[in-house]
Amino acid sequence: MSEQFSGTKEVSEFLKFDLEKLNLYIKENCQAISKINSYEQFKGGQSNPSYLLISDNEKYVLRRKPPGKLLKSAHAVDREFKVLTALMPTEVPTPNTFHLCEDIGIIGTAFYIMEYCDGVIYWDSIASELHKDRRHHIFDEMNKGIALLHTQDFKKLGLGDFGKPGNYIERQTLRWTQQYLDSETEKLESMHKLIEWLPKRIPKQSYESIVHGDYRLDNIIFTNNDKNQAILDWELSTIGDPLADFGYHCMLWDIGNITDESAKENGIHTQKEYVDLYLSRTNFSIQSEWEFYIIFSLFKVAGICQGILGRVRDGTASSDFAKQMGERAKFFADLGWNKARGIS
Repeated sequence: MSEQFSGTKEVSEFLKFDLEKLNLYIKENCQAISKINSYEQFKGGQSNPSYLLISDNEKYVLRRKPPGKLLKSAHAVDREFKVLTALMPTEVPTPNTFHLCEDIGIIGTAFYIMEYCDGVIYWDSIASELHKDRRHHIFDEMNKGIALLHTQDFKKLGLGDFGKPGNYIERQTLRWTQQYLDSETEKLESMHKLIEWLPKRIPKQSYESIVHGDYRLDNIIFTNNDKNQAILDWELSTIGDPLADFGYHCMLWDIGNITDESAKENGIHTQKEYVDLYLSRTNFSIQSEWEFYIIFSLFKVAGICQGILGRVRDGTASSDFAKQMGERAKFFADLGWNKARGIS
């Protein structure tokens, strides 16, 4: 799997841009970046195309909106740039940013340039290629990363206007319902049932923080000694409910049917151990609403997958793997509805 997603490839024809025009723009607007000699496309990523920019002495990463027809509010690279820039002075592991360009005349869409972090991405959800002792440490680093994010004072970081206050899950439910319906290629009965079920059971929001929106192992770059070096893919970040964000991260135990016994065999935390570790680091508390957060997260990832499938339909998907990913929408929706029926 790692070969399918890791590293770079020749740039897809519809994602190429004029390198000379980019260099002229950089020279005039961001002298901290040296002249770019060549560029390649990263294999991974389903949404905003990412490129490796190569100069004589440095490497950088460029993230852009994809060209073509886009869903409303999707692919907000300006928001990615804003939150990453705000987090630079904090302990949250993120790449440094250099420049945001919203002039679509340069490469065809808005883009930003950030630091290239040379490290390792584990594409398997539990890093199964590693010895279980290292795996346990990596999960601890993941846990630490999201706890650090959720305990930042976002107002002091200048992100007070980064999202609407309160009602995060309600707004997210509406958003992913609309994305699903706008991207629907075939009717998924379980998704429609979740659309009806979720709004009636939304718990009261107790906390407010920066949320990543898609925090998982393959969105983190690790150093060779297993330190969390940089959290990537901030497209869905906003101000919201950290427990919902953490629930999304923790649904991997449900998706992979990881029991307490299999967790211990694989050297990772049980879900309860992982949740307790997060709670100890954040001083948050979770009551009976935990199961709701998992169901909501399964609904959300089904909406994300359906959006990818919609972009395949519309010809704007940025990865060869997009069609396979999009077809998983039914799996996540069915799993979410099966869990919801169990607590109805």
